[in-house]
Amino acid sequence: MVAPRPSSRRHWKPTCLYYTQGKCTMMNDATHLEKFSHSLTMDLPVNVSAADKVKPQKFDYLLILDLEGKVEILEFPVMMIDAQSMEFIDSFHRFVRPTAMNEQRLREYIEGKYGKFGVDRVWHDTAIPFKQVLQEFEDWMENNNLWKKKQGGSLKSAAFVTCGNWDLKTKVPEQCKVSKIKLPTYFMEWINVKDIYLNFYRRRATGMMTMMRELQMPIVGSHHLGIDDSKNIARVVQRMLAEGAVMQITAKRQSSTGGVNFLFRDRIR
Repeated sequence: MVAPRPSSRRHWKPTCLYYTQGKCTMMNDATHLEKFSHSLTMDLPVNVSAADKVKPQKFDYLLILDLEGKVEILEFPVMMIDAQSMEFIDSFHRFVRPTAMNEQRLREYIEGKYGKFGVDRVWHDTAIPFKQVLQEFEDWMENNNLWKKKQGGSLKSAAFVTCGNWDLKTKVPEQCKVSKIKLPTYFMEWINVKDIYLNFYRRRATGMMTMMRELQMPIVGSHHLGIDDSKNIARVVQRMLAEGAVMQITAKRQSSTGGVNFLFRDRIR
């Protein structure tokens, strides 16, 4: 159900993945609570002494998104942090059930992807179709005053942050076609943290692990488990904010069916 414990973090407990999806039924079980964390804040602490170094930001909130799944989306995790205080505010996490695979192929797919983390059972217990995931995500955004369903359009004083352009340039549009839904308007622009990293530190980083290694940050949880990757990318963003980086939109889609404009001259290709 959880990722292995990283040896570099004392007192760390793996996160209950039923809890992250609002489906934990063992909140009164002392043994369960002792074994698993039910607070993502513990993995996203803020260095209060560094808050004075944070520069004014265009956005109030940053939504760190890191999808998992090559054929269809399997996991949709989002970490919400305050762009000025760097504090963790809320999270959204759903496992996503593919709709274009037969059951045997799906079982093999999930075993290969999540069996090594020991979370294949929780995936099967909780995964829902992508269309339902987006409906629940939109409710979550409304509850956090990030977006209004009646008004539509872009996010309200918030921006998605991804580690690369693949998530929102390629995968979400592909999944929307498979799920036979229109690409939501709030997915039209995003911040590629790789480009911000390149222009702020003046050095290239090909991915999350490179950034964490260069910043001498230990990984939390397991690489390629979406909920853990989104937390680790959020930690990188927190560090960059604390060191004076400004988060800016790096890519914009012209329309739901149009191409993408990349806004930085120096960017990771």
